[in-house]
Amino acid sequence: MGSDMMDVDQLAAYLRRDAREVGKLASRGRLPGHKVGGEWRFARAEINRWLESQMPGYTDEQLTVFEEARGGTAEPLLANLLSPACVAVPLAASTKASVLREMVKLAEESWEIYDPEAIFEAVRAREELVSTALPTGVAFPHPRRPLSAALGESVLAFGRTASGVPYGDPNGGLTDCFFLICCKDDHTHLRVLARLTRLLLRDGFLAELRAGETPAEAYDVITAAEQDLLNS
Repeated sequence: MGSDMMDVDQLAAYLRRDAREVGKLASRGRLPGHKVGGEWRFARAEINRWLESQMPGYTDEQLTVFEEARGGTAEPLLANLLSPACVAVPLAASTKASVLREMVKLAEESWEIYDPEAIFEAVRAREELVSTALPTGVAFPHPRRPLSAALGESVLAFGRTASGVPYGDPNGGLTDCFFLICCKDDHTHLRVLARLTRLLLRDGFLAELRAGETPAEAYDVITAAEQDLLNS
């Protein structure tokens, strides 16, 4: 079986769950999969997208377990991917399209973006499928699949607009905080999403992030919060 397809046992190992539980979830339509010759088969890309959709509802404990199963939680991750040059406060954008364009330009400051147009189109296409906006006013724009040929190394960028932007929050709210995630592989991408989601669960994090008046202050809030997370 190709590495992009998994059976029940392989998916159970990938998710760190019991195979019987995975089979039940698939039978109930709660996991994206299909049967081939009476046996369940799961596409890795679809499972990763499913994991993305589940993370906002996870507790910190669940996210910690998720991270530990994919490389541990002892080392800084965001601080290694986010350069101070890739932080903009305020971000000069007032529409969804301009947010995406400016965020890609911001990520270029890392000198790890080899094909900015490919990144922009991939992120735009992903947002057209379903918005990454959360009810908290935060969004995680990213390509649907890793674009390793367009990147030197994985990159994270952060921008905060001066006021909220209509970005697709299903509840109709505005979005002002944007984390652009551009990773060379799904493994790193999921770890970054889990780490960011854990930060959003921390009391006062978003308030501090929105209170920062300069890129340097916003960068310090993010990296300090991550370090506190690792020390707790």
